[in-house]
Parts: sequence; C-alpha cells; structure tokens
Amino acid sequence: MNEYLRQLSPTHQVAALFFIVFGLLVAVSIVAFLLTFRERRNPQHDERWQRELAHFRRLLGTTWFMAVIFWIGWALGETVATALFALISFLALREFITLSPTRRGDHRSLILAFFVVLPIQFWLVAKARFDLFTVFIPVYAFLAIPVVSALADDPNHFLERNAKLQWGIMVCVYGMSHVPALLLLSFPGYEGKSAFLVFFLVFVVQTCVLVQHLIARRTSLPGSADGEEAPRGLLKRTGDWLFRDAPAAPHVSSSFNWRGWAIGMAIASLVGAMFSFITPFRFGQALAVSLLACVAGSMGHLVMKALKRDRGIPSWGGRGMGVTGANGLLDRVDALCFAAPVFFHSVRWYFDA
Repeated sequence: MNEYLRQLSPTHQVAALFFIVFGLLVAVSIVAFLLTFRERRNPQHDERWQRELAHFRRLLGTTWFMAVIFWIGWALGETVATALFALISFLALREFITLSPTRRGDHRSLILAFFVVLPIQFWLVAKARFDLFTVFIPVYAFLAIPVVSALADDPNHFLERNAKLQWGIMVCVYGMSHVPALLLLSFPGYEGKSAFLVFFLVFVVQTCVLVQHLIARRTSLPGSADGEEAPRGLLKRTGDWLFRDAPAAPHVSSSFNWRGWAIGMAIASLVGAMFSFITPFRFGQALAVSLLACVAGSMGHLVMKALKRDRGIPSWGGRGMGVTGANGLLDRVDALCFAAPVFFHSVRWYFDA
C-alpha cells in the first residue's frame, strides 16, 4: 500500500489523504449517530452519558469543519485557499472584537484593522513576500494603529484599547496568515505536497489539545465546565494516579496541569513523528517540530482561556458550555493561530526554504 501511494503524483497523494480522512470521519459520525439510539435505563447514568455524547459530537463537528475548510482550500488552489483563510481570519477577529468593549474613538482603528491591515497581510502571503509579511503587522500596523487612534481625539483608556486591538490582530490575522503560507513553501523533492504540511500541523496540534482535554475530563466531575477539579474522594475512586495533579493556573483554567500537559505533548509529538513520511522531515526532525508546534499551540490555548476569563465569557461563541467550549470560530482555531507562526518560521529557518 505504501509503495502504491509513493507511485502516485503529488496531487493524487493529497487527494488520497483527504479520502482517508473523510472516510474515517464518516465512519465515526455513523457510530455517533447510532449511539443516540441507545436504550435508556438508568436516569442518572444515561443523563451523564448523553452529556458526554453531546460533547463528543461537538468535537466531531469541529473536526468536520476544519477538514472541509482545508479540503476546499486545497481543491480550489493556493489563491482561493489564501482568500478562504483571510475570511476565517476576518470572522475570528470580528468575534474577538465583538466580545471586547470598544468606544467611538476606536472606529477608525477598527476600519484600518479589518479593511487595510488584514487584506494587505494576506495579499503578501498570496505573493509569497515572506520577507515583508512576517514584519508588516508587528512593525508597520502596530505603529499605525495608535496613530489613527490618537487622531480620533479620545484619550480615555488609550493604552488598553489599542493593546486589545493589536492583540486581536496578532492572534486572528498574523497567526492565521501563516497557515496558507505553508502551502507556498518549497522543498527539494517535495514540490506540490505542501498541503501535507498544513495537515501535519493541524493534526498534531489538535491531537495535543484533544489529549489534554480528555485527561482534564478524566479528572473532572460529570458535567462540570472546563474540567473543574473533582473532589479528592472521587479521584481516589478512579485509582489512576497518572492524572492526579493540581491545576497550574486555577484562576485561568482549573483543567490545566503540568502532568496532563506533558502527556498531551508526548503523545502528540510521537504521533507527529510517526507521520513524518508525509512531510520533508525525518523521524527526529518531525518529532522536534511537532514538539515546538504543541508547545506553542497548547500555551496559546491557555492564553485564550485567560482572555475569556478576563472578558467573563465561557467561550467565544454565544452558546458555549464552558471555557473549553467550541461553539465560536475562535475556539476552533486559537491553538492553531499560535502554533502556525512558530511552525512556519522554524521549518523555513531549518530548511532555508
């Protein structure tokens, strides 16, 4: 089977990858649908089971969403893929700004961010101007935004307002723009296969976040939000010392602890190393870049939780179930927005691409 795939053209290899991914998603979706017909006997147990199933279906929906987005981007070409990610970036930034307080004096800065900075950033990506697109936002945009804000003649909370907008641009625009940029990287003997890099990055980062989330739910009370720490008696009944650890930042996330974080990092990095055959990396190189992406993605996910705590919202969407909810678009891509720049620049620096 492996020899057969190697003999295919790069386009057919990527198509085969999506065929396998969508086949697995269809199979899992059918199983999840059939589980909804499970007979209910114990009210308390079945209510807990239904909550777990509903949560699993939300995660499955997120996976479908990301798979379809990446398939559309690949199928329609690099230019359309860049435009598609620009739209996702626009919606994510809109979600970020909508749930953050603004004043009338911010309107000019917001227009600059949405209709000047964002289009220019993705235009630079489409033109493969990597020398400029990596510094355009941190240098030029970050200097221009406070100037425009000052001209609005509203000094109230000036620093906080501009820092909030700059942070939203950094995460939602700068971070997201590095995903389609991966499609434009070129390696000797790897021409036409850059879509595998995007798949590799997303798969590794999502594996890391998912493993950490499942570990958090392993130590949480049934139905609790954000994997809140269970009482000591319940933990003793689990008999699983591997997952017992105090939250590292309980005021930000009661589910984040260093032991669960390390387990998620280790599993996701090994998974990435096992998939080195679809990348230009050798096993050790794939392990290293997977580790870098997981560190950036998991820490970014924690940072976005802190922002949500500060805003007093459970999720970036309007109907979130908890701080780890995935109803908002930004909840789906926050880890990727942090991991993509680190992954892109590490790969480009190491391979001099």
